[in-house]
Amino acid sequence: MAYGIGAILAVIVGVIVGLIFRKQIYDEVDRLEGWKMDIMNREVTEELSKVKSLNLSGETQERFESWRSEWDDILSKQLPHLEEQLFEAEDYADKYRFGSAKKVIKAIEEHLKTIESSIDKMFEELETLLHSEENSRKDIETLHPQTKQLRKKLLQQRHRYGSAEVRFEVMIDAAEEKLQSYYQLVEQGNYFEANELVQTMKDEIDQLTVQIEEFPSLYKMCKQELPSQIEDLVNGLKQMSDDGYRVEAYNFEEELAGFQEQLNRYSEQLDKADMEEARSGAIEIEERVNEMFAQLETEAIAKSYVEKHQPNLLSQLQSIREDIRLSKEEIEVLQHTYQFEDKDLEIHTSLEKWVNLLLKQYNDIMDELEEGLPHSSIREELERWEVQLQELIEQHQQFKERLHEVRAGEREAKEQITVMKQKLIAVNRKLQKSNIPGVPLYLQNAIEAAAHSLYRVHDLLDEQPLDMIKVRESLDNATKETESASEQTELLLDQAALVETMIQYGNRYRSQYPFTAAKLSEAERSFRNYEYDQALELATDALEEVEPGARDRLGEYIGVSSTVG
Repeated sequence: MAYGIGAILAVIVGVIVGLIFRKQIYDEVDRLEGWKMDIMNREVTEELSKVKSLNLSGETQERFESWRSEWDDILSKQLPHLEEQLFEAEDYADKYRFGSAKKVIKAIEEHLKTIESSIDKMFEELETLLHSEENSRKDIETLHPQTKQLRKKLLQQRHRYGSAEVRFEVMIDAAEEKLQSYYQLVEQGNYFEANELVQTMKDEIDQLTVQIEEFPSLYKMCKQELPSQIEDLVNGLKQMSDDGYRVEAYNFEEELAGFQEQLNRYSEQLDKADMEEARSGAIEIEERVNEMFAQLETEAIAKSYVEKHQPNLLSQLQSIREDIRLSKEEIEVLQHTYQFEDKDLEIHTSLEKWVNLLLKQYNDIMDELEEGLPHSSIREELERWEVQLQELIEQHQQFKERLHEVRAGEREAKEQITVMKQKLIAVNRKLQKSNIPGVPLYLQNAIEAAAHSLYRVHDLLDEQPLDMIKVRESLDNATKETESASEQTELLLDQAALVETMIQYGNRYRSQYPFTAAKLSEAERSFRNYEYDQALELATDALEEVEPGARDRLGEYIGVSSTVG
């Protein structure tokens, strides 16, 4: 029983699946049927009828017949055959032969794609044909006026074209003759060929227009302008040579003669309306001629420069040479008096070698000038040489300043010794004029040390050769000691003056304050023993006890700083 039910269910499932597959086949057949009907309804005939507006002959007629025959074949044979195949696919579906039905459907779809491609190609070729006709017709309408304008220009300006005017006329005639063949091709229905002819003629006439536009200026350049410039250049070379300029070294004459031959050849080519070689060649000649003019101008300026600067440079060289010689003599004299560092002597030796080298270079340049080297080359060498000369002069000036510093150092040392001696004399004079009981030992030692240092510097200045490094060191030491002695003297005198004033002022308190009297007496003893700083301290203690601030007021009164002591 179970097997029977299973069999029935299997049959039912099989029937359902078969119905589904058959439905799919029917749907595909309907889709392809619609595609076929869409192709049948295409307005191919109407599109092809546009060709009738053209001249139906020759190539156009062949194409039209081919397109129409192909479309008739599609309508009368290919599409009906596809209709039969669609019925065949349905029949296979009805018989549940789905595999065969799918093969037929696939073949129908591929065939429809091929038909679609054929129709698209027809439309594309048709569109190309129509556009070719339209474009060529528009272009031919512009080319005729263009050739007439060229002919008119030649007629009005024939004097600017010389013998080439006839050649250009022939070119225009040939162009117009080719344009006439366009109409013959159109009458024959060969629109594609006619379009190719028009495009070719368009390029040729554009090129001819450019040639006719450029020719007058090129013709004038080769016939008049460049020959005139070359003649001016030849005459200028001769005149400059007569005036003493070194132009022979440039060898321009041979090059200019070659240019003249080239221009003669270009002129012959231009008379035949052949512009290709002349166009590039004339530009090269013009650039080279301009370079020659520039070189001659440079040579003229260089000659003026050399003639003007050479004597001055020689004078500078002779002057610096003499200065270096004198510096050498000065060094020989100074070496007996001063000690020179090795680097100073080496610098002077290098300066001597340098000036000798510059002298040799100058003589070489003058030899080249005598040999006839162009002034422009001489100027370049002189300018480089002058840079070295100026650098030598600058270096020698620095060396002279170094020698001056050696002597200046001695003078400054002597002047400073005199100042320091005067300062020590002033110190002794102040001490002698003061009312102090005596000078403390430390100050005497400081004054004697300063004097000894000054004598030491003086002795060093008398040595031969003079060692300025030692002189400077000793002078610095003597200056410090002299300044220290002077400062200590000033401080001591201020202390002494303040102590005397405070003791005199404090006498008023002796009878009333025994402590003050004792301190002041002790301060007096220290004062008489040259112990001024201790005396100041004792006097301050005595007064500040009975009258605070007395020291500051008394110091201000006699003009002594309150910080003394």
